[in-house]
Amino acid sequence: MILSGYYFYSRYDYFVHTPVNNTNTEKMTITIKKGDSLNILSGQLISKNLIWDENSFKIYSKLNNIDRKILPGRYNLSQSLTIPEIANIITDPTQRQIVITIPEGSTIVEIDQKLTDLDLIKSGEFSNSVKKFTDFDKYLFLSHLQNRQLIFPLEGYLFPDTYFLNPEQFASENLISMMLNNFKNRLAKTAYLNAEHNLEQIIIVASMIEKEANKDVDRPLIADIIWKRLDANWQLGIDATLLYLKENREINYADLKKDTPYNTRLNIGLPPGPIANPGLASIEAAITPEKNSYFYYLTGKDGKMYYSVTLGEHNSKKARYLE
Repeated sequence: MILSGYYFYSRYDYFVHTPVNNTNTEKMTITIKKGDSLNILSGQLISKNLIWDENSFKIYSKLNNIDRKILPGRYNLSQSLTIPEIANIITDPTQRQIVITIPEGSTIVEIDQKLTDLDLIKSGEFSNSVKKFTDFDKYLFLSHLQNRQLIFPLEGYLFPDTYFLNPEQFASENLISMMLNNFKNRLAKTAYLNAEHNLEQIIIVASMIEKEANKDVDRPLIADIIWKRLDANWQLGIDATLLYLKENREINYADLKKDTPYNTRLNIGLPPGPIANPGLASIEAAITPEKNSYFYYLTGKDGKMYYSVTLGEHNSKKARYLE
């Protein structure tokens, strides 16, 4: 029995204090969700070959009350770490990253609200940081915005994606930089330099596509319709541009008659700036639209898109699919 206990302790001590690979410092990420059990966590660590033995990790965690101190979040670990070192990291708030996903088509106001809901900022802080942004010279794709009087000059250029943030060190300015750099990298992989329109026009149109299209297959078709209507000097008639100004996200009859640059039912041409932050699919659709003969489209009550060549055909489909 004594030998058996000594063997167990020696084995446990070895697994706890010996890294899987002392020379491998390559970072691997693990994500701990709120409510994850030690079984789930130890299984994640063993599957990534970060620890020798699941039971040793669980015993160490129980003995040292680590299981009560673990913080949900995303962590960078390596095979060069011992179990105590791993335990220190996953209980240290300064080592933690939280995951935030900014949906495609989000506005700056909506991003601000999401950050507020996560207790990362006080309401309005992100929006104010955007308004105070001055590093236009740092990003060539923003050069046309430097002297523009827009509600939010960066609207349209904060790339919607999943970001990993440290809540202890969060600053709105850092997230803005991350999103702009992401936009820069994504844009570089598109054919925007060979497009028929300039980048400002492309992003404004892409933002409208993001609000109008339900599916990726519809984006290039809607893009072509928007460009054709612009070329023909028609009103775009896109209500989403009016919604950009509305906090309650509802349009009434008075809104439709209001003379504002964002009223594309009254005014010909593009609104002053993007009405959302579009994703890559909408940007690419604006760059390379799918040529078609349509001039009208609508989203039916069934959620499907219906296209028409003539106004008469469009009105018939409105009566059929909207009323």
